[in-house]
Amino acid sequence: MTIHVVGVIGAGTMGNGIAQACAAAGLAVTMVDISEEALKRGVATISSSLDRLVKKEKLSAAEKDSILGRVKTSTQLADIANADIVIEAATENETIKLKLLRDIDGLLKPEAILASNTSSISITKLAAAVKRSSQFIGMHFFNPVPVMALVELIRGLQTSDETHARVEGLAKQLGKTSITVRNNPGFAVNRILCPMINEAIFVLAEGLASAEDIDAGMKLGCNQPIGPLALADMIGLDTLLAVLEVFYEGFNDSKYRPAPLLKELVAAGYLGRKTGRGFYKYD
Repeated sequence: MTIHVVGVIGAGTMGNGIAQACAAAGLAVTMVDISEEALKRGVATISSSLDRLVKKEKLSAAEKDSILGRVKTSTQLADIANADIVIEAATENETIKLKLLRDIDGLLKPEAILASNTSSISITKLAAAVKRSSQFIGMHFFNPVPVMALVELIRGLQTSDETHARVEGLAKQLGKTSITVRNNPGFAVNRILCPMINEAIFVLAEGLASAEDIDAGMKLGCNQPIGPLALADMIGLDTLLAVLEVFYEGFNDSKYRPAPLLKELVAAGYLGRKTGRGFYKYD
């Protein structure tokens, strides 16, 4: 069954990026958030992203208008009832996600798929909270969604082969490459990436090198496009901390303990780019 209509829950960084990618692929999108202000910010972000493509002559003004025209917004979950798939991209909080998913599950048509963009929470556990467990899957996009080519597909114990195949097809529709992983804390990419960032924070806290030198070292010495501390600021230090805490609890292994400096920065409200300050200061 081809997917034509997509519901996206959350108009933040990931949600609006997923909405843009789906609309750019010709799909009808309804983006839902709890406030009109959040939705307006999300649409403005999509518009700015498309403007950059127009400026680079990768997109025409008419194509931009067509993409924006395929994105509807709403503060009501009921407005996604006709979706072929709903992708939940709410904040990385298990309690919030579980409630949302249960509410969405009751609204959707029987054949619809429910996916979560969680970066760390158990897909098996989330699937167990809804009646369509076999039609539940993890669909982990990477930031910025319109640019990053990867989608990580996470199968819970309940995920059917048909659901996996349909979502794999959707990833191709979006022009993405997908990899499939088993359910486990952090899945595959974050299981490798987040401990590396955490170790960079330990190195900074121990005074071995400055933030600038740590990032320069990893960019020039390991050919990374962005240094780990700058990447942490882009991800959001609160999100990074939440992921590491899931690892620490899930594996009961001290190697995943979050760096104390990371906890302190989050406690101070220095969450990275979104607050104007993290390991670096932003205008």
